[in-house]
Amino acid sequence: MINLLPLTGDVLPAVQALGWEWTMEDACQNYVAREAVQLAEAEAETLLQAADTLYDMLVQAIPDPIPDDLLRQLAIPTNLWEAVRHSWNDERHWHLYGRFDLALTAEGPKLLEFNADTATSLPETAVVQWASLVAAGQSAEGRQANGLFECLEDQFRHWRGLNNDRQPSLLLIYLPDSAEDEANCAVLAEAARTAGFSQVHICPADDMRVAMQGEDRGVWAATGPEQWQKFDFLFKLVPWEILAEEEPDLTADLSHLLLTRDVVIANPAYSLLFQSKGLLAHLWQVFPHHPLLLEASLHPLPGHQVRKPVLGREGQNVAEIHPDGRTATEIPGEFDQQPQLYQRWAELPTDAQGRRYQAGVFWAGEACAIGFRRDASLITNLSEFVPHLLV
Repeated sequence: MINLLPLTGDVLPAVQALGWEWTMEDACQNYVAREAVQLAEAEAETLLQAADTLYDMLVQAIPDPIPDDLLRQLAIPTNLWEAVRHSWNDERHWHLYGRFDLALTAEGPKLLEFNADTATSLPETAVVQWASLVAAGQSAEGRQANGLFECLEDQFRHWRGLNNDRQPSLLLIYLPDSAEDEANCAVLAEAARTAGFSQVHICPADDMRVAMQGEDRGVWAATGPEQWQKFDFLFKLVPWEILAEEEPDLTADLSHLLLTRDVVIANPAYSLLFQSKGLLAHLWQVFPHHPLLLEASLHPLPGHQVRKPVLGREGQNVAEIHPDGRTATEIPGEFDQQPQLYQRWAELPTDAQGRRYQAGVFWAGEACAIGFRRDASLITNLSEFVPHLLV
């Protein structure tokens, strides 16, 4: 059972007082809960340790060299195969961060999936949930498992150090017309500045320009009126598989640029290996019956299970399937034509109102922050974000 503590007060002034008002899109105030999950410190430590163990397992599960059959099983677009392999074999292509979605079950935490490429909810996790305690008059110091911003800063510093032959200039791009993605990029940009990137710029992906010839070869963006700048580092809050499908020419250009080190891209192309839910089936084969894993397969399982598109996003087309084969609940979406993963059903903990809670644990070099999502049904990106309080 999830125990909650009511949180009173207006979170926006608290965020503004911290100087982080640029992380607060309007929607944040509407879907961040005004109560907190009371989480025992031992339980928080168990979640963090689970994420660290799972990341090590993910790395161990990837064969060297990466075989074609595995890339097909994970539904990796063929026009990204070279970039995936190259980035996996060159540590200068550094995985900055991701978010594990975990179920807190009676048998301990279980991996639901890993958002390895373009994980969001950075503002909510790093800033807003902490400010929620401040707004409620709670002593926030040491009361949350929340070192996300500091770990992001360390990750950017390490990434820069691995590529010290490149200028410390960073362009962050996001899908157009997404205030949420822009706010997530703002958190990353601030961490990058703190880590020593001297030139940092954020813009929609459509505003980025790529040159492939001569001295202009590289990635560019307008930083002012008639003022263009070249960037040696690129962070894209645009999923690799969407680039590969919708922008094949741009994907080819970026792949060439990363192979020749004209630009270094994060999250790297190999993060798509971890992003693919097909890897959950591979993990179950490599680590059968591991206590942190749920049984998973690319074919239907017997019994109560969940069906997921292997490269689906935002909970779209996820379906609960009862033991009799009947589909109980399915989230509408655009990914129903993808290959599907089947995963053993996990009972999420509930509160007194019957709402289900899913733990999100951010990994940024190490497991570093916890947040919760809740919903009466299946959890999606629209489900309410719930702060936590260590007790």
